[in-house]
Amino acid sequence: MADHEIMITRTFDAPRELVFNAWTQPELLAKWWGPEGYDMYVARLDLRPGGLFLGRQSSPEGYEMWGKFVYQEIAAPEKLVFVQSFSDEEGKTIRAPFSDTWPLEIINHIMLSESDEKTTLTLGGGPINATEEERTAYESMRPHIQQGLEGTFNQLAAFLTSK
Repeated sequence: MADHEIMITRTFDAPRELVFNAWTQPELLAKWWGPEGYDMYVARLDLRPGGLFLGRQSSPEGYEMWGKFVYQEIAAPEKLVFVQSFSDEEGKTIRAPFSDTWPLEIINHIMLSESDEKTTLTLGGGPINATEEERTAYESMRPHIQQGLEGTFNQLAAFLTSK
């Protein structure tokens, strides 16, 4: 793992197929993905290499931001690889609304393993095709990224428990 990448491992009390489906089915992904307290609208999810997920997150105050995943590799139910970016509502990559130096593209590798009907998710990733300035901006936000992902994974855990 490169210095600018993050790695998070979390075990969920759910079978691997359900966890994989929560990442890959639009009606399920909309119920948990994103910052805590935000609503998610899935405009598109084309699950194939080169396919696109396009979604809008809305804050309780009404602030909206769009994002996308471009799928690189899919091996159901154990692996997903996608490039994540901020986007406009048509799916065109744009700069992050909070920083002119945030990387345009973040690659995410998700691995799922199952034991005793519990699933361990390992997420690794970081900036790709980034300038030194963009890698530095990402690294400076590492604690916030980790915290945000933990909150998102808490929502995933609560969603899986409700199934």
